[in-house]
Amino acid sequence: MAEKVDRLARVNALMKRELAETFERDLLVPPGMLVSVTEVKASVDLRNATVYVSIFGGKASDREAIMHELSVDRAGIQARVGRNLAFKHTPVLDFRLDTRTEKGDRVLELLQQAEEEEKKRNE
Repeated sequence: MAEKVDRLARVNALMKRELAETFERDLLVPPGMLVSVTEVKASVDLRNATVYVSIFGGKASDREAIMHELSVDRAGIQARVGRNLAFKHTPVLDFRLDTRTEKGDRVLELLQQAEEEEKKRNE
């Protein structure tokens, strides 16, 4: 069982790196925006993989446009990854917007506001 976990972790890492390079090379991103692959989770049978994408900067409509572009070009991206990694079967990619960083930033912002309010009350 440990072999499968190690293999899956290696596949996830390889796919993450290859997808990041593919995005950097081929994805049209408006100036001032950054698109990164935060995580790849391939299924145990390697038939499917969920790709978590984080998008920084820009408006919500820009982020939606990038996610739409990824879903439209899914087959092309998948083919490039398959060619470069030479897998027997390239997993079907499912792109998801990763909002964990934004949620973390919001929590930190709320904590900072609470600290400032506490200081004001103590003055």
